[in-house]
Amino acid sequence: MRRTGEKPSKPGAKTRKGPAAAGTPQEAPGKPAAPLDPGSSQTHPAVIAFLRELEHPLKQEIEALRQIILGVSPEIREEIKWNAPSFRTTEHFATFNLRAKDRIRLILHMGAKVKGTAKEGVEIADPAGLLEWVAKDRCLVTFSDGQELQEKRVALETVLRAWIRLM
Repeated sequence: MRRTGEKPSKPGAKTRKGPAAAGTPQEAPGKPAAPLDPGSSQTHPAVIAFLRELEHPLKQEIEALRQIILGVSPEIREEIKWNAPSFRTTEHFATFNLRAKDRIRLILHMGAKVKGTAKEGVEIADPAGLLEWVAKDRCLVTFSDGQELQEKRVALETVLRAWIRLM
């Protein structure tokens, strides 16, 4: 199997080359999104309260990643699911994993219900090697700090748009 990423993937994880989602409203790649208004239809009071009370050494970076995710599409909404901020369009597709205190982890998944992708796998381009596959339809994206997050921002936005298209 030919892979487009640099990091090794688990068996069954596939990659696909292709353009970013066409027609998806988005910020200019690499340009920081304006912080969302706490009253925005994308934000949720429970997430705002959760993050206000969160004690994590990378809290500022977690907030920056949240803003990046919400800035990918106006269709993205947030809420608390699985004891962490989670993001959805029609279904949940990304959830923070906040257990580690030395890095930021985001789980990309295909919602709560088992789909055909659980057996078939997900095909997605990953030229920056962001994705660590933990199942055929689930992977982790990890950032060690805010600098790495900003350096890989465009690649992350591209992966998120492609992931949402597959939902």
